[in-house]
Amino acid sequence: MPEPILRARGLTYRYPDAAAPVLSDVSLELEPGSFTLLAGTSGSGKSTLLRAACGLVPHFHGGEVTGELSVAGMPVRAHGPSALAAVCGTVLQEPERQVVMGGVRAEIALGLEQRGEAPAAVARAVEEAALALGVGELLERRVETLSGGELQRVALAAALAHRPRLLLLDEPTSQLDPVAGSDFLALVRRLNEEWGTTVLLAEHRLERCLGAAERVIALEHGRVACDATPEGFLSWAAADGGPAGRATMVTPAARLFSLSGLGPLPASVKQARARLRGAALLPDEPPAGEAGAGTPSRQSGRRFGRRPRPPAALRLEGLWHELRDGPAVLRNIDLTIAPGEVVALMGRNGAGKSTLLRLAKGLLEPTRGRIETGGEVALLLQHPGDYLIHEHAGDETDAAGLAAAGLSGRGAANPADLSGGERQRLALEVALEGRDHALVCLDEPTRGMDGLHAGALVERLRALAAGGAAVLVATHDSELAATLAGRVVLMGKGKVIADGTPAEVLSGGWHFATEVARVLGGAGGALTPEQGARLLMGEPTPRQRARGVVEELVG
Repeated sequence: MPEPILRARGLTYRYPDAAAPVLSDVSLELEPGSFTLLAGTSGSGKSTLLRAACGLVPHFHGGEVTGELSVAGMPVRAHGPSALAAVCGTVLQEPERQVVMGGVRAEIALGLEQRGEAPAAVARAVEEAALALGVGELLERRVETLSGGELQRVALAAALAHRPRLLLLDEPTSQLDPVAGSDFLALVRRLNEEWGTTVLLAEHRLERCLGAAERVIALEHGRVACDATPEGFLSWAAADGGPAGRATMVTPAARLFSLSGLGPLPASVKQARARLRGAALLPDEPPAGEAGAGTPSRQSGRRFGRRPRPPAALRLEGLWHELRDGPAVLRNIDLTIAPGEVVALMGRNGAGKSTLLRLAKGLLEPTRGRIETGGEVALLLQHPGDYLIHEHAGDETDAAGLAAAGLSGRGAANPADLSGGERQRLALEVALEGRDHALVCLDEPTRGMDGLHAGALVERLRALAAGGAAVLVATHDSELAATLAGRVVLMGKGKVIADGTPAEVLSGGWHFATEVARVLGGAGGALTPEQGARLLMGEPTPRQRARGVVEELVG
């Protein structure tokens, strides 16, 4: 048997000033060439285990460590991040904290240059990594001009440029649009299969990557709670009797099967469709062009007469935003959001979503056009570190805010030592503190957030909307959009290209669609596991009921 590339024996670790260890008696081995998915709720220890594997724990974070951890035969306590970087390629949860160079090309080349590679070899590797990650057009850009998704792809390119033996990825697709996320996972799978790169990937949105993994290790309270195949992991997560967060790790397709009384639970869309087809349960797909039909789309058009305009929490008219000596990021945007409305803003990386939110807040000025808001605007940006400026979480917000962030009793913790999901929730409480807001804007709010806390976020935003605040959420998470929003605005190249109900925009597609919609081919406009299960069991979906009412009235 080959020597494991990573071996842990009784690994226990406590951050400085922490009341309890975040890793407890962790023992595992990773074989060379394996692809392992690291699952668990927020704060379960996933990020800490990856930090330990690349040497940041304990060499950067400090704290107390016992037990053994070695990477490629090197004991981590004796070898720091610099030595381990020759073996590991690492992408952290927040790439903005990892990127150190001012230019994109320099950032991708940095690790290779530090290893003394010849200039020609560096140039070739940079070009290949940039092309593989779709950032070739960004090579001459400054990193501060990049969107969150673009910055994440640059960090990924830098990690892959030297073809590491072990690839450590912490929420690597959290800021990538569905197309870029699928392309990245295909690249990682190809590196794993063709080059033998060992992959250890931590992720909350398991539906994106479960089908690629051979093995799933789930952590609970810092301990290994499950070590199984993807199918075995789903059965474990779906079983009764576990903690509340465990069930939220079941993917939408698997939950669709569970609610429908079907088994075994599928680990991918391909498996789900094959099993439904084999059981003659796959619904007829709607004809091309009819998926999502039934509710008229919103169309921008002229207003005739002098009717008073309804109140708006946000109104954009003919809005343009152009970079100095650069392209137009937003192009002639017309968009109105009413008080109490919940809108999901979607689109590929670089489509202009974050810029639109910054304009709504007043952080940027439009080149042309008008912006009107109905009152105060709260904004949570992609980078939670922008909001966390104190050494202790309890200094960022009060006890009520800590409780709302799920951090009760953690006031003494340093925000830098919190998991990405915990930092995100804490930053949200900081952004919402103070005044009543007419408009609440959130940029990728579920980044690094597990399903349990994402569900709590949905309820929190619904409560804000019920109180009269409009909610505008920029997200790549189709599941969140389908669950939360009453309206989806899809952007492309700085323009609004679709504006309608979730069923119109998110069913029947390939990329901007929920997993259930992909499994069922858009049939019935079903987007969630609950809607899909009703369809499979013969109950009409809300869209089908609405269509029946219309047909009855017309008939």
